[in-house]
Amino acid sequence: MMTAGWFVSLGYKNVTLVDSLWGIGFVVIAWITFVLSDGYWLRSLLLAGLTTVLGLRLSIYLTRRNHGKGEDPRYGAWRREYGDRFWIVSLFNVFLVQALFLWVIALATQFGQISPVPARLTWLDGLGVFVWTIGFIFEAVGDRQLARFKADPANLGRVMDRGLWAYTRHPNYFGEALIWWGIFLIVLATQGSLWTVISPIVITITLLKITGIALTEKTILEKRPEYRDYIARTSAFVPWFPKRRKDECMDRSRRSGHPA
Repeated sequence: MMTAGWFVSLGYKNVTLVDSLWGIGFVVIAWITFVLSDGYWLRSLLLAGLTTVLGLRLSIYLTRRNHGKGEDPRYGAWRREYGDRFWIVSLFNVFLVQALFLWVIALATQFGQISPVPARLTWLDGLGVFVWTIGFIFEAVGDRQLARFKADPANLGRVMDRGLWAYTRHPNYFGEALIWWGIFLIVLATQGSLWTVISPIVITITLLKITGIALTEKTILEKRPEYRDYIARTSAFVPWFPKRRKDECMDRSRRSGHPA
């Protein structure tokens, strides 16, 4: 699928297509596993269904977000760096590396559908669905709030610090990580599945240190230095109550007669 996407990207001279394929890839893996495995059918259906919901939502959202906006600046920078070699470099550095990460992250979804025991749903399945739901809400609502914020011309150049974004600088990334921790809990109900913790660990590290927060915030700071104030008062990942703005603290201090 990723290789086919690469061929299409050569014609459009735009590799941002890979963002749309990312979510679809999880759906493809989940249902191929469902068809080929002989595990407990209800848990298999649950895992395939949850993976489908998260994959389709993510793919549709990213496709709509990227439509008509040209190539993502991150990929555009690589295109300029590699020049005439980018056409082949993009196969490995963009499409196939994401295929590898996608498959590793989906290992939990795959393994959880293989085991025929326990042939019943357990409290871990229920806990996993609960955690998955919280994560899905954070990701979907966070993306929706950001899209509406950007759609308002009055917010051009401003920092999004409302709604869920007041409690974490990246509610969508936090939600995505939580989704996979929820899936891991469901898989943990099966025998010998502890090793599949690699799935949520890989996606969490990726979002925190590789393509998520680190890269996103570097790009934002280059364009909007005022984002530093948002960083100083808002949790990066796990939601928490925001710190007061410096100007609010000073104003409150002056009213109370105490030094800031």
